[in-house]
Amino acid sequence: MVRFSESIVFKCRHSKQQKFSANVLFSPSVFVFFAMARPDQDQVLRRLPIVVGAIGGTLLFVNRLTTPQLSGSQSRADALGVILSAVLILTGLLWQRIQPKTPDSVVLEGKEGFELEETLPQTVKTELAWSSHLLLTNTVTRSVLVYYDGKVLLRRGVLGPKAILTPGTIVQRVLDKQKPIYLVNLALYPGRVEFDYLPKNTQGLIVQPLGNNGVLILGANAPRSYTKQDEVWIAGIADKLADTLTQQERLNSG
Repeated sequence: MVRFSESIVFKCRHSKQQKFSANVLFSPSVFVFFAMARPDQDQVLRRLPIVVGAIGGTLLFVNRLTTPQLSGSQSRADALGVILSAVLILTGLLWQRIQPKTPDSVVLEGKEGFELEETLPQTVKTELAWSSHLLLTNTVTRSVLVYYDGKVLLRRGVLGPKAILTPGTIVQRVLDKQKPIYLVNLALYPGRVEFDYLPKNTQGLIVQPLGNNGVLILGANAPRSYTKQDEVWIAGIADKLADTLTQQERLNSG
């Protein structure tokens, strides 16, 4: 396993930077990145019904106090206005519960690093390097590990204390079922002990199959942080990595 610094890796591939930038420019991952980088503008919209309902109710109350004599029609209109104001406030409160705030993130324990299996061909190293770079920059992922054919091919981001991966129950299940597993809050799962090769305080985890022979393991610094769009995009990257690794395996066996 060879260790790299980020600066060395990108200097070595400076001549290919333009090509990769063009591919990334038109990738859906760019839109995910900017969507995650923007402030939560929806928070204003979620609070708008509460504000409008409170203002409307207050104005109705003031109007009722300042009216010397009430007619039957005005009383009915006031009652309807109070109901509408209450519905708006209730709607705003429900939106606050349905769309909660983003969970607080933590700083993962460990050192930043980038390790690649030294026996890999250059094309595979490049594929792994750019795939992991996109995952680390466009999602909440803070630690990436690629395990394939009994070897750890890549570790990047915040590195765990161990560089050796022994497939546990969860990883083996992903390999057998060929379906990803997303542990939204790793602290709640007793099976988290098998992930001792990740930072100790990893909050969320995705184990994504790479064909029949490997897995892509992603660690996040916040629970419940991967969206459905993230999961679909991660699956696409995993399929591309699996195809590259399978082709290289066929070339080696041939």
